[in-house]
Amino acid sequence: MGTKGNTVDNFLQLDHVSATYDDKGTVVRDVSFNLQEGELACLLGPSGCGKTTILRAISGFQSIVSGSIALAGNLISSTRDLVSPELRNVGMVFQDHALFPHLNIADNVGFGLNKLGSQEREQRVSSLLELVGLADHRQQYPHELSGGQNQRAALARAIAPQPKLLLMDEPFSNLDSELRESLGYEVRALLQELGMTAIMVTHDQHDAFALGDRIGVMSNGELIQWDSSFNLYHAPNSRFVANFIGDGVFVPGKIVGDNVVVTNFGEIRGETINMQSGPENFGQDIDLLIRPDDVKYHPESPIRGQVTRKAFKGAQTLYTLLIEGGDTLMSLVPSHDDYEVGDVIGVSIEADHLVCFARDS
Repeated sequence: MGTKGNTVDNFLQLDHVSATYDDKGTVVRDVSFNLQEGELACLLGPSGCGKTTILRAISGFQSIVSGSIALAGNLISSTRDLVSPELRNVGMVFQDHALFPHLNIADNVGFGLNKLGSQEREQRVSSLLELVGLADHRQQYPHELSGGQNQRAALARAIAPQPKLLLMDEPFSNLDSELRESLGYEVRALLQELGMTAIMVTHDQHDAFALGDRIGVMSNGELIQWDSSFNLYHAPNSRFVANFIGDGVFVPGKIVGDNVVVTNFGEIRGETINMQSGPENFGQDIDLLIRPDDVKYHPESPIRGQVTRKAFKGAQTLYTLLIEGGDTLMSLVPSHDDYEVGDVIGVSIEADHLVCFARDS
């Protein structure tokens, strides 16, 4: 790992990478992204979109058919050169932990440290177990620990050789949702404390939001958008990203002025995203993305909606509303304002960001 003051620009760089399997054709197409030293990134997408193939290409277990991959300024994969996995100094954390069941936790963490002297090895194992909160479990075996504890042990084992880059393949998918979120924030804090550069593959956007500084949304082997979580939610560059990230619905509208869209609910004003709102687009039919947080509970509003579905989320309830005229909206309402399916409530639309897509796109 680099030190401050001696960092490498674009610590990890994928340049127009494509990969293929003999029996499946091209599974990754023309993927490019950069990662700075110390950044945490996630590749997010549905099953089969190619995200794990990219991870395998970075680790050296998958060859590429075009493009190149460089790590810390050194070329590690191209169509002509392939640095073997053991020479890349890349750590891996797997979905199933891959801990050795016949070794205790301390021996699992120290498994890859045979080149160190016994005292240095013991010091590193002890410090890592302390760091991941397993110092009191060093003599226990994997089957004696919880799923979250095993995942922390697997993380400590991957970090122990001090890799340049840490890769994590669906590391939280076997855990329950509450533990996944809390462990995601724990892992993020740990990696930041160590100054590590890491990439996680996941199909769950909550995992990605908990860990990633940068998130790449993938579909059908292509990287659709590489961005911050804020921009993925508020400024998606495609309908796929808009639908995949968060909740929301599209409603028909028309651009009628600078940052002004008219819909069945009246005029909505905000910063127009994705489309210019200049005179050349005035009058254009568009679909407008409305997020639940854009739809405010407002009992006196003339916009009335019938509750067709409700999902309790603690401090708030997510309501799906059928609006008079046939449109559907979703709204987050404080949970102490409790309504049942079939009730009619009033809402207003207050959107800071107008995410618009041409109707014919």
